[in-house]
Amino acid sequence: MRKASPPALATLILMTATSTVTLNMIVPSLANIARDLEADYALISFALSGYLAVTAAVQLGVGPLSDRIGRRPVLLAALVVFTLASLGCALAQNVWMLLALRMLQAAVVSGYVLSLAIVRDTTEGAEAAQLLGRISMAMALAPMLGPMLGSVLDAAFGWRTVFLLYATAGVGLLCLAWWDVGETIRPMPDKGHGSTRLTALLREPVFWCYALCTAFSTGAFYIFLAGAPLVATVIFGIGTAELGVFVGSITAGFMAGSWLGSRLVDRHPPARVMLMGRILACLGLLGGLAVIAMGYLTPALYFGSTIFVGLGNGMTMPNSNAGAMSVHPRLAGSAAGSTGALTVLGGALMTTLTGLALSGQPSPVLLIGLMLLASFIGLLAAVAAIQLTEVQADVPPT
Repeated sequence: MRKASPPALATLILMTATSTVTLNMIVPSLANIARDLEADYALISFALSGYLAVTAAVQLGVGPLSDRIGRRPVLLAALVVFTLASLGCALAQNVWMLLALRMLQAAVVSGYVLSLAIVRDTTEGAEAAQLLGRISMAMALAPMLGPMLGSVLDAAFGWRTVFLLYATAGVGLLCLAWWDVGETIRPMPDKGHGSTRLTALLREPVFWCYALCTAFSTGAFYIFLAGAPLVATVIFGIGTAELGVFVGSITAGFMAGSWLGSRLVDRHPPARVMLMGRILACLGLLGGLAVIAMGYLTPALYFGSTIFVGLGNGMTMPNSNAGAMSVHPRLAGSAAGSTGALTVLGGALMTTLTGLALSGQPSPVLLIGLMLLASFIGLLAAVAAIQLTEVQADVPPT
């Protein structure tokens, strides 16, 4: 039965932030882990690439499962798995044990998926978009802080401390979720027909339009991450000290866009704000290409144009996620999980393709062009989602 009051926003933000920061907090420790466990660095790096792949699978699973048996039991079980796996990583004595337990840590991504679903269970329309925008800000900030904290802990106490922090966070989140997160949907056992309901969602073109809007919008960000450091160092000669500022500018733009979008949905329909975000991202990148064509190629102008991708994504993603979960509100978990998995897999593909495209001579124009292509496909998906939604609204119920 639906809880009388929804979980506190702080609870949802903490669940989302933990699921995000768990990916990259260990990055500064990879070399030390490889040395201590006498393993090849390429094998240890599977703690990132393999983990990312497993999170996609987890999202595909926990969404439909939470639609079937409820958000609360799935969330609590995931946090237990994450906590025990984190403790096991801290105690691991060989690389295979570490990697196996590291994959189990991916259960924490359930916190992100279920936070989105819980928001959709308890709110709708502009209010849902506002809350998702605030959660998105946490998603942007957590990856920036994670490696910083991880490097400090590794230098002061060793890499195992990072995993002990994960375990401590898991215990804290488990207690918080037990106390604050009630059931937000009425569990409806499938009796063998859960796959039928999920198939019904996946057969909806409007769901795919919203999901692809999210995936390609995020894809432009992944393209930037894959190519921007190379362009910054090779083309502009930017040093390590400045690199973080320029590369981090797009994340700052995302946070600003999330804040702006949460304000705009008070006065405009969420779908319109989603569309505005797509247009803003494309116009910013087109402006960057125009500036380069006029012969003005400076770091400030170049990265100033890519900031618009962050701004646009911050305005788009909360609303496109809300739209995907609104196609079949009873399947909000499935929609959130499927969209998340599509975004992760698409991001991995676009990152790989960008690396291949820029592997020779890095091209500032090519990088912006790839970002513009992904942003434009996201714009087309947003337009299609709006049109399909309007058509469905005009169709009388049968």
